[in-house]
Amino acid sequence: MSTLNKFSRLAALKPARPAPARPMALRAADEEDALARLLGAGVAKNHYGEHLAVRNWFSTPEFAEASPVALELLARGKDESISRRTLAALADPAKWLFLDTETTGLAGGTGTYAFLIGLAWWDAGGLQVEQLFMRDFAEEHSLLHELAARIAERPVLVTFNGKSFDWPLLESRFTMTRAIVAPRLSAHLDLLHPARALWKLRLGSVRLIELERHVLDAPRLGWRRDDDISSALIPQFYFDYLRGGPAEPLAGVARHNQMDLRGLAALFGKINFLLASQESAPAEMDSLDLFGLSRFLQRRGKASRAEETCAQAIDLGLPSEIRPQACRQLALLAKRRGDHEQAATLWLELAAGTHDAIQACEQLAIHYERRAKDILRAAEFATLAMAKLKQARSRSRDPYAVASTQRLEDRILRRIARLEERLRPSREAKNAPLLARLEHAPATVAKRRAAHNS
Repeated sequence: MSTLNKFSRLAALKPARPAPARPMALRAADEEDALARLLGAGVAKNHYGEHLAVRNWFSTPEFAEASPVALELLARGKDESISRRTLAALADPAKWLFLDTETTGLAGGTGTYAFLIGLAWWDAGGLQVEQLFMRDFAEEHSLLHELAARIAERPVLVTFNGKSFDWPLLESRFTMTRAIVAPRLSAHLDLLHPARALWKLRLGSVRLIELERHVLDAPRLGWRRDDDISSALIPQFYFDYLRGGPAEPLAGVARHNQMDLRGLAALFGKINFLLASQESAPAEMDSLDLFGLSRFLQRRGKASRAEETCAQAIDLGLPSEIRPQACRQLALLAKRRGDHEQAATLWLELAAGTHDAIQACEQLAIHYERRAKDILRAAEFATLAMAKLKQARSRSRDPYAVASTQRLEDRILRRIARLEERLRPSREAKNAPLLARLEHAPATVAKRRAAHNS
């Protein structure tokens, strides 16, 4: 046997790389399947059984190239590092899978089923949406098997509150089957947390429907929620259907899920745009959104961008109840950067108000003691901090206020005592100048003798 033929046979014995999973062909539903006809669904079948599948492609939201900077900020928490393997998966949009579920309960738990699993991915510049629906609990294995195949192909999950609800629920359902292993994720981007940081100050509520209305401009993207159903009613609609009730409400559930997936994809594009710039935030941003962005950047370790963005927010003008928070953050960032004069200027503004005034006075005492070497002013601000602390405690109705502020009070009192001790020699010298001259006389005489001898 020639060497070439030998190696050819060995190569043929190697396991072939599996082809990427593709959505299976759907067969038409039976005429009596009212739900399938109502949803426009086909029937998908695998060795676990059947389930319904609804497939649609949308031109909006359009695909937007993800920024490596934005992906890194979204993927990691505070002080967390990201592996090269995770970064490589994140960098490939073909690996992303948007996911949203509709369930039989909103509290989760082992008795809660995901009866509708909505999936979406970028395809041909638009969004391909696939919704997997189980007509009864016996179809769960078939549904989860199909989900596992999709995640194996696209292991980067993008959700909205999915880390706390959707994915733990699905993991528990995989476990309950005792047959289908939960697929392993390369990364999981939960957009609820950056959305909360960016827009909660301005909107209060960061539900996806509110973000679509006030941040994403959903009508411009091609959908409206004018006739949308309430999430709280969805479990009951499904249970009614299982008991022989009407299927029509479930068409609204499917449309609700479809809009959630499109909103999720659009939200990713919006957050990606805001985080992508390394220079400055977009000029049209609201000041409250800018401050929210600066706080998010600070938590992710981007101190320089956080400081610049926070300064922009203050310059644009913030509400009176929010401005002290921004000044405090900017002062701490300036101090960390080593610009103690700018930090002192901001602490002075805060010391004159009511919010964070105690911390501001304490920081000014530290600044004048250590940096400006003005012990008298340091003692004045330390004393003012103590007075403000006592005043705040007297106004508080919290029965635990004394215990919670005791450590702070002890720290300030120690500082006052130390500063008073340092001020005592100068006060004694002021009150007894002759004694001060006598105390310094030996040193003066020694200096004169040294000058004379030289």
